Amino acid sequence: MITQDQLRAVVGATAYDRAGDKIGKVGQVYYDDATDQPTWVTVNTGFFGAQESFVPVSGAELTGDRVTLAYDKATVKDAPKIAEDGHLSPQDEQQLYRYYGVDYGTGQAAGRDTAYDDAPGTVGHDTSGPTTDTAMTRSEEQLRVGTQTQVAGTARLRKHVVTEHQQVSVPVSHEEITLEREPITEVTRGAAYDGPAISEEEHEVTLHAERPVVDTEAVAVERVRLGTQTVTEQETVGGQVRKEQIELDTDGRDLRDDVRGDVRGDVRGDRR
Repeated sequence: MITQDQLRAVVGATAYDRAGDKIGKVGQVYYDDATDQPTWVTVNTGFFGAQESFVPVSGAELTGDRVTLAYDKATVKDAPKIAEDGHLSPQDEQQLYRYYGVDYGTGQAAGRDTAYDDAPGTVGHDTSGPTTDTAMTRSEEQLRVGTQTQVAGTARLRKHVVTEHQQVSVPVSHEEITLEREPITEVTRGAAYDGPAISEEEHEVTLHAERPVVDTEAVAVERVRLGTQTVTEQETVGGQVRKEQIELDTDGRDLRDDVRGDVRGDVRGDRR
């Protein structure tokens, strides 16, 4: 059982059911107007915690930042959706007690910091639920849209060897024979008359030529790696939603009007 000293730590703690399944974050603690004892806590449930469910404090336990409730996750999530406006009317609290199977008895309304004053006027009767006050609440469903990350595909790098033909122009040189003739002069006369007057003789010259030589060398040219980038685009999603319409039946005439959102705000305000 949660004690008075633990109440501050309850708000913002994570709520779990008896089986250890996570339900959501605790939002508020509601006190009984007559006894000033904690009676209810609200837990954020639904898609992205967009809804709040009322759960009895009775039987709950606090361990560190973990609140274990006395009801399972499904029961809490399916609890009647009561507007979390800082106070519970007797009718709202009776509906919650009936849902959780708790004896309502003569219990008083619960609130966070203010007592509940019964609103004067005619009390209506809801044929599908508990007795209501002078106003009728119109509700409607709204789409809650989010995103979920999932695997869309994989990519990988592979390296393999291909052979291609390349042509490169290379300058090469070679030697060619040239025949040079020079007249006999005083300078060359000695060499010209050196040796027999008439003889046979051969002179040989070795010719040289360059030729292309082809070889290969492995050279690193670049590095390649895989990366990812996030691209955001718009997608249109849709779904079926329900809404209530309020019909006025007076003296045989049917007047149908889709109550506007600002009217709904006035109606809920009257419940205080």
